[in-house]
Amino acid sequence: MPANKRQQDREEKRAELLAEARRLFIEHGYEGTSMAALAKAAGVAGNTIYWYFADKDDVLVAVLDAVLSDALAEYEEVAAAPLEDQLGWVVRRLQQMHRLVNTVHSRAAHSPAVDAWHTGFHQITEGMFRATLERAGVDHADIDAEVKIGVFAVEGLLTHGLDDAQQQAICRRLARQWTTHDHAGRP
Repeated sequence: MPANKRQQDREEKRAELLAEARRLFIEHGYEGTSMAALAKAAGVAGNTIYWYFADKDDVLVAVLDAVLSDALAEYEEVAAAPLEDQLGWVVRRLQQMHRLVNTVHSRAAHSPAVDAWHTGFHQITEGMFRATLERAGVDHADIDAEVKIGVFAVEGLLTHGLDDAQQQAICRRLARQWTTHDHAGRP
């Protein structure tokens, strides 16, 4: 019994550390959050974090996993919505996490763990997008290119600071293009 209690305490403390890391990374960014600041916010000694995580990138990957898990659960609510609404939801959700998105892109070049997470994220999201486009009737021969166009459009919307109306217009245009084509991909 004590072994189970100890494991439960370990999982609870890890969850507390993750919650604080998530908050700090979103509010102050990855670079703006030291391991010492994380330990202080979680109310533990500085070296305690290393009982739960190998390094700061390990913390980041755990935070990213939690954020992705939450987002996928939330996406279920919009998955049946029109494609325009789905695209808009994705853009808004990623904008809310802009510090984490920027961190992933900058850390992927320096951290194999973050790079692997980023690659996996693209595989998951592009797979979901591919399935959505297949249901919309996009020609199988064009689907790889259309998935990349969608990814590039979303990434562009994240980096160019367009207002809501402009973003919505782009999402509407893409959705209309993908949903008004016949199965051969012609308007």
